[in-house]
Amino acid sequence: MAKLKLTKNEQKTQKDALKMYQRYLPTLTLKKQQLQSEIRTIDEKAKEVRAQKKVLEAEFENWISVFGEKDAFKPDMVTVKNIKKGWGNIAGVKIPVYEGADFGRGDYDLYSTPLWIDMAADRMEKALELDLMAEVLDEQVRLLSQELRTTTQRVNLFEKVKIPETKANIKKIGIFLGDEQVAAVVRSKISKKKLQNVSDKEETEE
Repeated sequence: MAKLKLTKNEQKTQKDALKMYQRYLPTLTLKKQQLQSEIRTIDEKAKEVRAQKKVLEAEFENWISVFGEKDAFKPDMVTVKNIKKGWGNIAGVKIPVYEGADFGRGDYDLYSTPLWIDMAADRMEKALELDLMAEVLDEQVRLLSQELRTTTQRVNLFEKVKIPETKANIKKIGIFLGDEQVAAVVRSKISKKKLQNVSDKEETEE
């Protein structure tokens, strides 16, 4: 750390730095609060999506069991071919946004497979889509949490280190300059008194 210069120029530099920290701190604090709020909202949404998937899976199992041909439906009959994502922005953070997906259907003989297979495939697509939505929401939380950590570090740096440190520096320089001013006044008075004594002595000798 550079040694603090006890000068008026340094005092101005420190005061300017303090103004900057105090100006940016409320913005950073607001960003921190916004990120925290958004993370909670998205996290809750992800939990809701996963809960929907569990309900759907339970209904799916019960529904297939009714037909007594559970083994007729194979999970690989439905595959994800393409995931569509857009991009959004929250508090300056670029995040992925789920916009849908393209699904593929496995090859199966329409004559040898039960009639309900197509309906089961539709439900499987819905379950897969809920999974994809949850994954994108998790990625949003990850990116926002990363930004939150950085923002929190900056808030703490300004709040607990930079602002107190700068205030202490300004105080230290102020005290030093004040003492210097007092010392200069005292030196001036002493010099004036000496000059006066010399002048008085010269007049006495005359």
